[in-house]
Amino acid sequence: MIITYQKNCSLTTDDIIRVFRASSIKRPIDDPDRITTMFAHANLVISAWHDARLIGIARALTDYSYCCYLSDLAVDKDYQHHGVGSELIAHVRRNLSDHVSLILVSAPSAAEYYPKVGFSPLEYGFIIKRLA
Repeated sequence: MIITYQKNCSLTTDDIIRVFRASSIKRPIDDPDRITTMFAHANLVISAWHDARLIGIARALTDYSYCCYLSDLAVDKDYQHHGVGSELIAHVRRNLSDHVSLILVSAPSAAEYYPKVGFSPLEYGFIIKRLA
């Protein structure tokens, strides 16, 4: 199976929603306009493809100088456990210098995954939760 990766290529909202749904990540998939806006304002998106099928997404916001927030890491369940998530993260990191921290907030169900791919837990983190 050959998986290819692309940086900041054009993605359809329908494909993004399909991957989110197939990955079980919790995102506002019933609000296509919101999904479209989420990706329109991201400045680093790595996509994973099997043939012409979108199978994974890493969506990040970064200043390319100090920090990068990995907002979404989603891989279609049919392609999980094949290194796609790790490779998406690796592609994000290759687009950043050694001076940039990569930060994310994990879903409880994925918390055991991130230390396996090089992330360390944060001692201090805070959030003001969205209202909707």
